[in-house]
Amino acid sequence: MESIIILIFVIGYLSITLEHPLKLDKTVPALIMSALIWAVLAIGFHKGWFNVIDTYENSFSFLDGGTEAEHGFENTLLHHLGKTAEILIFLIGAMTIVEIIDLHRGFEVLKSAVKTKSKRRLLWIIGILAFILSAIIDNLTATIVLITLLRKLIPDKQTRLWYAAMVVIAANAGGAWSPIGDVTTTMLWIAKKVTAGGLIEFVIIPSVVCFALPFLIASYMKPFRGHLVTEELNEDEEAGRLLSSKTMLFLGLGMIVSVPVFKTLTHLPPYVGMMLALGVVWLVSEYIHPEEDFSKERRHLYSAHKALSRIEISSILFFLGILMAVAGLESLVYGVSSEGDPVGTLRYLAEVLQAAIPNQDVVVILLGIFSAIIDNVPLVAASIGMYDSPTDSVLWHFIAYSAGTGGSMLIIGSAAGVAAMGMEKIDFIWYLKKIAWLAFVGFIAGAGVFLLIERVLFAH
Repeated sequence: MESIIILIFVIGYLSITLEHPLKLDKTVPALIMSALIWAVLAIGFHKGWFNVIDTYENSFSFLDGGTEAEHGFENTLLHHLGKTAEILIFLIGAMTIVEIIDLHRGFEVLKSAVKTKSKRRLLWIIGILAFILSAIIDNLTATIVLITLLRKLIPDKQTRLWYAAMVVIAANAGGAWSPIGDVTTTMLWIAKKVTAGGLIEFVIIPSVVCFALPFLIASYMKPFRGHLVTEELNEDEEAGRLLSSKTMLFLGLGMIVSVPVFKTLTHLPPYVGMMLALGVVWLVSEYIHPEEDFSKERRHLYSAHKALSRIEISSILFFLGILMAVAGLESLVYGVSSEGDPVGTLRYLAEVLQAAIPNQDVVVILLGIFSAIIDNVPLVAASIGMYDSPTDSVLWHFIAYSAGTGGSMLIIGSAAGVAAMGMEKIDFIWYLKKIAWLAFVGFIAGAGVFLLIERVLFAH
């Protein structure tokens, strides 16, 4: 009977990865898969077909435990829903703050930083902006902001494609070393697998290598030689900014960055800090005057209510579906461990992988490569259920790096890539031919540097 649950997951997973050919939003199979897995799990549990296991390694059998086992099942479901909700509330808060900044045209301020006509220099400026911004506001949002900026700077579509593709590499590399830079690092951080300090300390140098090497190679390639006609920042564009643009940009980014600090000081989960950050930004946005003659009638144009209506709820629901589906797999008892204790499906898979590929580093590099083909969110969610290494262990840092940067190898391998593909209509095959090898070189070089630092220089 266990095979039914695994089959539901496999079919759902395939539907998610084939969302473009199927022309079906990946949220749909994620939600259906999640509900069906828990439905079959509940029916099978009450019929005595299989047992469930919670995150504390307690196994429950309805036939043996009766009401107590029933409570165990309910608590396991509630625990997983609570952990998933922590991630969702965090993401809703971050997305809303970014939308409030955008409503106040805060990102227009970044345009003034780009005043070069050299293609090579522009490549590095855009790359460094993507790397830093993605660590602060997440790689998806940073990509959207920078491609919007590129549209204003580079009129030629073919030239812009190259820059947009390079932004994907830089944004994914920048998101990998920050607890708020990528959904997967946020998941690891909220699950207490990594700390903000540990992630920055051990993953930032490999991430810089992963970003800098492809950019160094690309800066000698034909598309980035010579000069281009950039549109100068004239008075009209200056006037396009609002009185509140600078204030809301720095306040919004500052409040997002304050979340890890809040967690360190209070030891509360990150979503509480994000709730405070959103509250402060929302409060200021209610009273700030974006225009000289600001009237009540125009207040709704810059309100947090409008920002909330612009956030992508389908993404939030996708994470809900996929994380709860993975939680269902994690809760299903599937065989016993090498010590003879009952284990969940994912932990059992980890033991099988360990036996087949004894080197854990090779497994994590493969996970990075697979994250380019299939979504990295369920891959990381599964790895959290598979391994029980301590906080800030080499394994979790390497998973954060691999899952964050590996997706750059294909345009569909990351949220940043999908956003760039949608905005600039980047062709899958074009990216595969022109950019994939650059992303691979960066990924492998960064992985090598990571292993050198963690396994050789600071072996622990």
